[in-house]
Amino acid sequence: MSVAFRRDGDEEHLEPKFEVPIPPGPNLVTAAGLALVKARIAALEEQVAALADETALNTAKRDLRYWKNRLTTAEVQPAPSGDRAMFGHRVRFTLSGKTREVRIVGHDEADPAKGDLAFTAPLARALLGTEVGDLIDFNGREEAIEVLSLA
Repeated sequence: MSVAFRRDGDEEHLEPKFEVPIPPGPNLVTAAGLALVKARIAALEEQVAALADETALNTAKRDLRYWKNRLTTAEVQPAPSGDRAMFGHRVRFTLSGKTREVRIVGHDEADPAKGDLAFTAPLARALLGTEVGDLIDFNGREEAIEVLSLA
């Protein structure tokens, strides 16, 4: 039989498993975000200790490497204060006639469905540095956002 038709195992034909991509830029976190990272690491360490399936174990180890990297690079930001929207603030505003509220957080604690936006998201970037009453251009529209409150 020709060498071209011989296969030692299925491993050589599997899709490669890549590391979880690290978001570019600084790893800014709130105090709650840091606690979230630590909780994920603890849960993954328990999972790694309990897993026997090699594929699941490798996936859990990969995820654990990601979260440990995020812990070592975390830059905890001070609690928001003052009259300007900053990292950690909850901002209430109107956009297209609808009142919305978002909290500006780090990448790993961002959950847009819950109103937690990463500080690099376009809406969060537009809101950073604003004050109550400010009218902000957004998405190609002038004065599209009005800031109502900061908490």
